[in-house]
Amino acid sequence: MTILHIYFSQPPQLGVALSVSNLPRHLAQPSPGDWVDHYLLAGDPGEPCLHLGRTVLRGELFDLVDEQQLRLSNAGLEPGGTVSLRLPPSLGYVAVLLAAWRLGAQVSLLDHRLTEAEVARALDRLDPQLVVAAKTSGGAAMRGYTEIETVLASRPQGQAAASEHCLIQLSSGSTGPSKVIARTSDSLVRELDRYDRLPDYPRRGERVVLLASAVHVLGLVGGLLQGLHAGVQLHFPERLTGAGILQAVAAGDRPTTVLGVPFYAELLSALPGDERPERLRRMIVAGELTRPGLAQAFTARFGVPLGTMFGMTELGMIATDLTGHHYPAVEPAHGMELRVREGELLIAAPASPYLGLSDPTRWDEGWLHTRDAAAVDPATGLATILGRLDSQVAIGGLKVDLTEVERTVAAVPGVTEAVVIHDGGINAYLALRDTTAEAVQAELAQELAAYKRPRQLHVLPSLPRTATGKALRDPVALRRAVTEYAAAQHAGA
Repeated sequence: MTILHIYFSQPPQLGVALSVSNLPRHLAQPSPGDWVDHYLLAGDPGEPCLHLGRTVLRGELFDLVDEQQLRLSNAGLEPGGTVSLRLPPSLGYVAVLLAAWRLGAQVSLLDHRLTEAEVARALDRLDPQLVVAAKTSGGAAMRGYTEIETVLASRPQGQAAASEHCLIQLSSGSTGPSKVIARTSDSLVRELDRYDRLPDYPRRGERVVLLASAVHVLGLVGGLLQGLHAGVQLHFPERLTGAGILQAVAAGDRPTTVLGVPFYAELLSALPGDERPERLRRMIVAGELTRPGLAQAFTARFGVPLGTMFGMTELGMIATDLTGHHYPAVEPAHGMELRVREGELLIAAPASPYLGLSDPTRWDEGWLHTRDAAAVDPATGLATILGRLDSQVAIGGLKVDLTEVERTVAAVPGVTEAVVIHDGGINAYLALRDTTAEAVQAELAQELAAYKRPRQLHVLPSLPRTATGKALRDPVALRRAVTEYAAAQHAGA
């Protein structure tokens, strides 16, 4: 294995970026690599585009990408080559990602928080020619960004790209094994166009405080790529704590949107005091259903809307409700065609998003099977996501929708997190504040029929989550969390 060290030192001299006015706004079929300059790096070289402890100008980023493109090329990466990035959120991650794309390479993204065993399994599946990882980082838990030194490792037996896809991602794995999902540059450009058409999404001259992982679709496309494309300054907070997020919002003088998962909206809503950052415009969350009452709690605390988005790694952003006026429904984004068949939400997709053989149970005849239960209002076109189809279980011959039970549990006062699964019976895993399990059971007795009520309530300080912040629903992981918490309490007794 050949090792090449890549160092990020002081910023290079300010370069000259491309001018937006001299470029076509839309390309029908972007050539490999060309779309990076046309859609992401074009603009005023003196314009602030990123903030990771310091402000990064667009021209500086352009130069960094040039530098990393040369280094990757010297290491043997060619158009049609393959590279996996295992990097924490950092300026280095952004520069290497854009440089690899500009070379026309196929990039697969691995979350830097994966274990070595998980990374080894992923690399066996992806088989890239190069791997870029962080040799060192000054990061710690709850850091929003890190300073990194990267190492590029050559894999001589790795395979070149077998398709035109530029991006490979692994699904979050919140309900089972990850899927290998592939997207083309055209797919990403079309998603950027959908964001452009949202009247309430951040525009040039505004800021986004990014809490979502830039390795996964919300933070990557909705945050990083759209920010660069639309001229929105992207701010990575130093700390992903409530105080750290508010500090990041208050640090700028532009209208600011916070982008993350519902977990962070819960965190912010629970903050004591009445501090309301003057520039906060709204928060937008995605990744999982928001619990009933969260939007009201967030607005009561900060005086601004909590918007929601529905999307998938396979297609990116699909539908939104950025004002909160349609909750729990969302409005399909421009060009997205939705239909419901036998209770399942289907979305038009011209090709399978999965790398390798197509699974006819996931995509067939131009339709992606989401495995989500949904209803679409024929009069308005608004879609309401009702939960996973596999949330339907039989209890004593009676059908129970676990999503309904979970929503009811989550709506009980004092419940801050809730997951309901069927594991030898209905079990609820929850986190509480200013209440008890007994009080929750008493409330549920008033709200749910006996056969729908959880057989057990497992109280944890917080629920285990995936790297993207989604609550885990794997029974083994949840049981392990309960066992570990009980052992910790016993040891501390």
